Amino acid sequence: MRAHPAGPLHGTIQQPTAAGAPPSDLGALDPHVWPRTAQRIDGELHLGGRPVTELVREHGTPLFVLDEADFRGRAGDFASAFADADVHYASKAFLCGQVARWIADDGLHLDACSGNELSLALAAGFPAGRIALHGNNKSLVELQLAVDSGIGHIVLDSFDEIDRLVPLAEARVAAGGIPVPVLIRATVGIEAHTHEFIATAHEDQKFGFSLATGDALTAAVRVIREPALELTGLHSHIGSQIFDTAGFEAAAHRVVGLLAQVQQATGRLLGELNLGGGFGIAYLAEDDPVTPDDVATRLRAVVAAECAALGLPVPRLAVEPGRAIAGPGTVTLYEIGTIKPVRLGASGAPGTPLVRNYVSVDGGMSDNIRTALYDASYTCVLANRTSDAPPALCRVVGKHCESGDILVRDLWLPSDVQPGDLLAVAATGAYCWSMASNYNYLLKPPVVAVRDGAATEIVRRQTLSDVFALDAVLADRPAPSPAPSQPAPEHPVGAAS
Repeated sequence: MRAHPAGPLHGTIQQPTAAGAPPSDLGALDPHVWPRTAQRIDGELHLGGRPVTELVREHGTPLFVLDEADFRGRAGDFASAFADADVHYASKAFLCGQVARWIADDGLHLDACSGNELSLALAAGFPAGRIALHGNNKSLVELQLAVDSGIGHIVLDSFDEIDRLVPLAEARVAAGGIPVPVLIRATVGIEAHTHEFIATAHEDQKFGFSLATGDALTAAVRVIREPALELTGLHSHIGSQIFDTAGFEAAAHRVVGLLAQVQQATGRLLGELNLGGGFGIAYLAEDDPVTPDDVATRLRAVVAAECAALGLPVPRLAVEPGRAIAGPGTVTLYEIGTIKPVRLGASGAPGTPLVRNYVSVDGGMSDNIRTALYDASYTCVLANRTSDAPPALCRVVGKHCESGDILVRDLWLPSDVQPGDLLAVAATGAYCWSMASNYNYLLKPPVVAVRDGAATEIVRRQTLSDVFALDAVLADRPAPSPAPSQPAPEHPVGAAS
């Protein structure tokens, strides 16, 4: 934790601002960070051909705005770069019925991490044969759904899971079905250079079979000896938000080595190698993620070289981009409610205090917990207008009863921002809506897809009646609404909270 939870004035902590020098243009939209169609017209932010004030007038705030052309364009970039491989969209980043249909129509595969994600994909008509099911604790019910649906792969994560799956697979074979195709997830011991909570290939964590202890090889041999299971290949995943290919190359080296061990132990040549996802995106202008073409070129080269060295045929590759497809194309719009100046101490100039403005918006950690959870960084701009006012040091915070309810920790905004202005936070398409909660009984925002000037609500705004319906006492009671003498504003905070 780089700061006391209650702020820099507590716990005798001296915390300098990380905002850096103010940019020359406080309203600039860096193309590496913002959606591909983002632009300012007459000072106002437009997304997918629609001005944000119109979107807010129609749908309220907070509001996730998804640029369909950006999302599908990035999916297409991966499909083109990996034309001779399988691209699995990691649906945990963001999934709804419309997204599942886009991914299906664009020819990609899909990864589900729970039975409910699998159910959603199937309900949306996604081809079962192009779905893989992940998870470190799949239940019998989830495994049964996967077996009955005929999905493309179940990614095995533990010996207990093998025990659960074998009887279900045997029942399918006994009924005239084919063996259940599976992958073994190997933990390859690569420490991704990322946050501890999103690094997933070091040894001391919950995912996969350890390569170092021999568990991965033991699991593969066992599965091969189960007639009702078909081991088609191996799987590896080293973490998330990774900006270089070195970790993927090291993982590929080790997993290809496991392919050779399996061949030596059983005589079986496995034809598939899934190297997972974790490709980073630009949240800030200084972020420099690798491109799909770079990843594809380097992974093909290292796998081919390792296979040649070991005398193995090159397996069919697969990758699992999620954030890299869904993240950059979505922007979250908020309305400012209050602005509170807080004096931090001397600025360096004699007698001049350093002041940070706490800019409170009508959402927060219930719709984006990543800043609180991972110390994630975001870019934010004034969206409904431009301003020539001098910059002010700001911290964008939510309305939750938590001092850690921070959306953008340190940034510069025009000093004339005021209640009622709209703020836009970039790159919120991955792990924001999908990790949203009802903390403090705030409601989950809608998701609106924009393209060529048209806006379509693909996930509607949650209502208080939706939440009441789950409460044994309140299920039959209507949610309170404003009295007729006190009409709600055009896009009220109450619409989202």
